[in-house]
Formats: sequence, C-alpha cells, structure tokens
Amino acid sequence: MFQNRFLDGKRALVTGSTSGIGLAVARALHGEGAEIVLNGFGDESEIAGLCEELSATHSGADLTDVSQIETMMAEAGEIDILINNAGMQHVAPVEEFPVEKWDQIIALNLTAAFHTARLAVPHMKQAGWGRIITTASAHSLTASPFKSAYVAAKHGIAGLTKTLALELAEHGITANCISPGYVWTPLVENQIPDTMKARGMSRDEVIDKVLLAKQPTKKFVQPEEIGALAVFLCSQAAQNVNGANWSMDGGWTAE
Repeated sequence: MFQNRFLDGKRALVTGSTSGIGLAVARALHGEGAEIVLNGFGDESEIAGLCEELSATHSGADLTDVSQIETMMAEAGEIDILINNAGMQHVAPVEEFPVEKWDQIIALNLTAAFHTARLAVPHMKQAGWGRIITTASAHSLTASPFKSAYVAAKHGIAGLTKTLALELAEHGITANCISPGYVWTPLVENQIPDTMKARGMSRDEVIDKVLLAKQPTKKFVQPEEIGALAVFLCSQAAQNVNGANWSMDGGWTAE
C-alpha cells in the first residue's frame, strides 16, 4: 500500500470540486497529504464547510472565461497536481443544438483544460515533478447520439492528454485521463424523476434501461473509485503511466 501522506508538500488544484467526482478526488488527495485548491459553484456556506474540512482554499472562477482562469491560477500559486474535472452536458440533435451551448461546453470541458495546463506546467518543469489528470468520459472513446459537443470535447481531452504526455515526459511530469461511465452523483440522481415522467418508467427501469443500459456490470461508478485511481496516478508506482486513458465504465467500451 501507499506510504502515509505521500503527497505532503504537494499542492493540488481540482476544478469542479465542490460536489460529485471532483470533491471525491479532492478528498482522496487530501487524505494523502496534498494541499487542496477547490474550484466550483454552490452554496457559500457549504463551500466554506468543505474548505474547513479539507483545509482548502476555494476559487469560484468561471472556467469558460480565460481571464478568470488566469486569475485563479495566479492566486492558487504553484500547482504540483492539476485535476481538470469541471464539465457540463447538453443533449440535442445536431441541427437543433444551440450554438451558445456548443461554445460553452467546448470552453468548459476542453479549452479550460488547455489553459490550466499551460499555466501549471512551468512550475512543474522547474520542480521536475507534476501530475496532470483529466476527467474524460466513456465518450472520449465512443459516441452517443445527440451529444455532439460533449463527445467532441471528450475526444479532444483524450488527444490533449496524449500530447501533454509526450511533451512533458522527460520533465518528470505525467498526463493521464480517467474515462468513467455513469457515475453516481447528485447530478445523475436528480435526472431520474424527470426521466421517469418523460418515459413513463419506474425508478428501477430508468436506472436499468436508460442510465446503465451500456454498462455491463449494471453498477454505477462511485466517485470514491475515481478518487482512488487519481491517488494511484499521483504515486511513485505510476511514474511510467503516461498518456493513458483509463476506462472505468463497467465494461461499456469493451464492446
């Protein structure tokens, strides 16, 4: 097993970390000693509680705005571990897909990861160590209808990860992405009632026939599982894991 607190002295920025996957990753890294910088929106009192729990600082930067990203990175200081997790989704046929939604999804899910990486890398190079981990998706490896912007962005993340891995390999920096299927988060759970109503299904039917239809295990990925994988990718044991796209989808992309 890992040595206790092996990330002592490392600072980790986790975007989209006030709930869901990002929060689970932040907690996992904090558990190994990393200093945490949270990013995301939410109730101010809840965020204050998270900052106290994790001894963290918080940035409410809107990552679709380059100037806000630059301010966040400057205020965060020297980042050793960059977790690009912030994202959003919109579903519509391509001919009806709102142009502003396309722009927003590409900006948040893909372009923001480029900006945070370009600003974090100089310190990582100077330190001779760094970890860049991005939450991709099963949709970085396959596609679904009506998700043109999301699929395009996640395929882009896979390519960006490979490029970063090649550029930074000789500097002690690795870049990898994690591609989960459906993850049990409040965002997913809150979609169930509307889907039940729209499709005339029971809760169990929505889970089995809609949400988990493509996951052979018929189990949701748990956020804590992604956190554990992120911790591994930060470890010495993973120093030669570079440019990889780690599927965590119950076998979805094995088909």
